[in-house]
Amino acid sequence: MRAALLAVTASAVLLAPAPVPAAAAAAPAPATGTSATGTPAAATESAAAARAVRCPRVAAPAVSRPPRPSPPPAVPQARVVGGAGLATSGLVVPAGAGAPPAITATSWLVADLDSGQVLGGCGPHEYGTPASVQKLLLAATMMPRLDPAQTVTVTAADMNIEPGSSAVGLVEGGRYTIETIWLGLLLNSGNEAANALARLGGGPDGAAGGVRAMNEQAHHLGALQTHAVTPSGLDGRGQFTSAYDLALIARACFAQPTFRRYALTDQATIPAQPAQRTKGFQIQNENQLIYRYPGALGGKTGFTDLARHTYVGAAERNGRRLVVTLLGAEPAPMRGWEQGAALLDWGFSLPRDAGVGRLVEPGELTATPSAAPSALAAPGPPRPAAASGPAGTGSGWLWSVVALSGAGVLALLGGLLWHRRRRLPGPIDNGPRHP
Repeated sequence: MRAALLAVTASAVLLAPAPVPAAAAAAPAPATGTSATGTPAAATESAAAARAVRCPRVAAPAVSRPPRPSPPPAVPQARVVGGAGLATSGLVVPAGAGAPPAITATSWLVADLDSGQVLGGCGPHEYGTPASVQKLLLAATMMPRLDPAQTVTVTAADMNIEPGSSAVGLVEGGRYTIETIWLGLLLNSGNEAANALARLGGGPDGAAGGVRAMNEQAHHLGALQTHAVTPSGLDGRGQFTSAYDLALIARACFAQPTFRRYALTDQATIPAQPAQRTKGFQIQNENQLIYRYPGALGGKTGFTDLARHTYVGAAERNGRRLVVTLLGAEPAPMRGWEQGAALLDWGFSLPRDAGVGRLVEPGELTATPSAAPSALAAPGPPRPAAASGPAGTGSGWLWSVVALSGAGVLALLGGLLWHRRRRLPGPIDNGPRHP
């Protein structure tokens, strides 16, 4: 909640945090935007004036949790990616929209998967700790690289996960198809599966190369506030993301047919490993949205003591596909997926042309120096969803943002305060066994 509200565009109005005023109707008006190359383009988005106020939150039971690490320094350029209306620590919704549901998440965003239209959010560019929704960045990076039919061997290094954290049940020396490992990652949030996939797609540097590729992919997608330290989402020094960035990452995932199929798989079999004397067993998809929300497309749950509950979910209704992302939630009175479902309902209630910004396209911010100012500053027209290709070139593990001046990339080094989280009984990373 530290950053000052930034300058606004003609299509969005931000107010200082205050009680929610009565919604004022705003007549949609045609607008002109600027394309990624700086060429003027007609904006089909009816970006009526938006307001930003204190986010509606419901009280949650007090919990004991470790101190949160200090986030990276605020970078104004990164906070206006997708539109200046998103540069707020409070609520931003279209004028005339009904109030979103009160939830416990500290930040969230709802967007259209196909047009890229951002329908609303709470602190969309506020830094948060990802937990296992980080696995979506791993999927966006490695799924195009790895052959799902290939059979691979799990190594001792893959099994090096924090005791008590979530694991799917792979065994050292076990032979599995890459598809089986993906299912273990996405259905059961296996941290050993994340290590294996990062290693397999990381090239000569193994898992370290995989994490580096994840950060390059985040930069390519325009997720400038995302930095991965672990492939699984287990907490690490300097690991952060934002609700906006998670929407970019989720959009890249859902653009891949293989990911969509895995995300809707309700159960899978982990095969027996005779050489290791282990039997086969079944796993179930822990994302309750796919069982309880009509039109659900899947998503990912996350939890650590430090991050609390995180969630990404998507659904389709009347030919419209929306995605919701949330960070820092508590599971009472609503669990993470239920908070996501409530926000999806709210998003589907809005007109199709309602919006307060947009999701930038993969490669848009790094295509040309002249593209950066327009892409960062203006909401621009909505565009069709595009699949994320191979990871673009980036700055490795460095935090990076594109300067508004178009001068290039600023590397922001760590130096972050870090505290080991206090362990609680039960699983400490995603795929909570109490979904």
